[in-house]
Amino acid sequence: MTTRTAKAESAPSTGPTEAPPSVGAGRPARRGPLALLALLALGALLALLVLMAVHISQGTATVGLHTLWRAFTALWSDSGASGQADAVLVASRLPRLAAGLVVGCTLGAAGAALQSVSRNVLASPDTLAVNAGAYLAVVAVAAFGITLPPFPAGGTALAGGLLAAGIVLGLARAGAGPTRLVLAGSALTLGLSGLSQMLLLLRAQQTTGLYAWGNGSLAQIGMQTIDRLAPIALMAMIGLVVLGRRLDILALGDDGAAVVGVNPRLTRAIAVVLAVVLSAVSVTVAGPIGFVGLCAPAIVRLVGAQVPALLRHRVFVPASAVAGVLVVLGADVLLRAAFGAQAGASVPTGIVTSFFGAVVLVFLAYRSRDAGAAGPAVAFARLRSRRAFVVTLVGATAALLTAVIASTLLGDAPLLLGDVVNWLTGRSGRFVSFVLDTRMPRIAAALLAGAALATAGTVVQAVSRNPLAEPGILGVVGGAGVGAVITLTVVPLASFWSVGGSALAGAAAAAVLVFGLAARRGLEQNRLVLIGIGVSAGAAALVSLLIVLTDPYNGTKALVWLSGSTYGRSFPEVLPVLAALSVALPVLAAKRRELDLIGLDADTPRLLGIRLGTTRLGLLGIAVVLTAAAVAAVGVIGFVGLVAPHAARALVGRRHGRILPVAALLGSLLVVVADTIGRTVIAPAQIPVGVVTAVIGAPYFGWLLWRSKADR
Repeated sequence: MTTRTAKAESAPSTGPTEAPPSVGAGRPARRGPLALLALLALGALLALLVLMAVHISQGTATVGLHTLWRAFTALWSDSGASGQADAVLVASRLPRLAAGLVVGCTLGAAGAALQSVSRNVLASPDTLAVNAGAYLAVVAVAAFGITLPPFPAGGTALAGGLLAAGIVLGLARAGAGPTRLVLAGSALTLGLSGLSQMLLLLRAQQTTGLYAWGNGSLAQIGMQTIDRLAPIALMAMIGLVVLGRRLDILALGDDGAAVVGVNPRLTRAIAVVLAVVLSAVSVTVAGPIGFVGLCAPAIVRLVGAQVPALLRHRVFVPASAVAGVLVVLGADVLLRAAFGAQAGASVPTGIVTSFFGAVVLVFLAYRSRDAGAAGPAVAFARLRSRRAFVVTLVGATAALLTAVIASTLLGDAPLLLGDVVNWLTGRSGRFVSFVLDTRMPRIAAALLAGAALATAGTVVQAVSRNPLAEPGILGVVGGAGVGAVITLTVVPLASFWSVGGSALAGAAAAAVLVFGLAARRGLEQNRLVLIGIGVSAGAAALVSLLIVLTDPYNGTKALVWLSGSTYGRSFPEVLPVLAALSVALPVLAAKRRELDLIGLDADTPRLLGIRLGTTRLGLLGIAVVLTAAAVAAVGVIGFVGLVAPHAARALVGRRHGRILPVAALLGSLLVVVADTIGRTVIAPAQIPVGVVTAVIGAPYFGWLLWRSKADR
């Protein structure tokens, strides 16, 4: 396969991209590429040495390079180490540098291997949920007060990573394009992250410090973990290099590999296991540092477009490892240079790599070729009778009323219906009044936010003609979160209306970015989703950075905001959501015909006189306002905008005049039930509503991917 063909098919250029030199070409024809490879290796080595020198000189203690060099030489002499410089070198800077080297090598090599076996340039330990699975396994062990030495901890992370990778690859196997893989990995990552956050909140004392570590931190206490796990990483990398020839042949396709005697299934399994071993070592050493496994092979592949020999796996894997080290150390150096040594000690390095990795993901998605629909079309596929619609509407309304009543009565202080009646008539006691005065605004916030997110999801799916799109996946929720958190961190006592306005501005900016980039290449479905996932990841990294920089000791605050919560809400704070819904629902009801037609294709609306661009922009504006209002009220909640429209479409058919009210009711039902579960299962402690919706929504999302796979 030539390089040009590989690019046209959006397949990873990790295998041989050009035919090998012929025998008659002679040695002189081969000296050029070898000399260029040697020059590249020398340049990478020099850059690495410079980065290492700068990295080891940074820190809170004022220790110069000359002093550190004397201390380093003293460590290997008979006189031994002494003095402040020696202590800084041994206890802090060398372990941090060693962690950066190990993490960069392992994630870079793991990303290269995963991209090769999946034939997908967007595969990495992040997009395959390997890091999330390994992190959940480590957190689960720590949450029950179990302290493991490095080897058992690495084995635990390995088990979690292997399980997550197996699930994602199983869901995505039938989809040749990159979208299915990234969607499956993102969904599973959200679900596993929700479980991890639940454990962090429920077992706060046992998991102290794991929030910052969960974003990827190079800070180390000594070299014990690195000394024990580095040999394992080295053996796994050697295994991938030895496997390089088979991976080159595997790039030709399963049939071509089988013809020349290479078992594709066995080769792929061995490569995945070795890649997950490398990821498990990285997570055990420094936590899940994001997107290094995506960026490092992408950098090597860009250089490899000019030097094809660099893309042969026996060179590609080590080169990706070196690029991974440059990315990790570069991010750590940039972090401490931009925010100071003290901030560098408290801000996880993984936040920086996640942000730049999100930029790389957006870039790769922008350049990729659309591979077709990500799932079943949103257009008319099946109609339901009017009777079925009425029955569904009545049933959803009854279920929502039941959920609201149960949510009102249940909680850390159970109540009776008589207590509620007395409260409504103003005859309740002080205790009942206090409970309901705090509980009812929470229920109202959950009900209205669920309806707003579900309605916004319905609109986004119709406008994008993508059944797997929703405000959270497309980055709109993340943008609203960034806007709100910026206001909260800059002006801690800002009014709710200021926070809401900032959330609206952030959501609008994210929507303009995502749809603007996607529209420049035709608003193709897969590209839209991939760009949205990248923007969402970048927004999450920015939110974490803002919270950690302004309040580094309050990890719970970050978790609650990023997970979504109705805690402490008042009735005035839900008025914007009510106002947005009151305006949006009648407008959308009037535009139901346009929603139906836009969901068909790009040509039919134009033939029927609909101004497609203007209509799309107006509908997206409504979705952005609804999303911003919901985020300002309850924080970041995912999957509601995906689950509710899908369930409504399955129940009442494809007409948006029927989908909109049912989706709004189901969205309210989902968030109210999730909030009730979060308030009651471990009362008086609470689980954020977004964590519960993630745990519910991730399996449903996976089922949608599996069903769309079966429909192909």
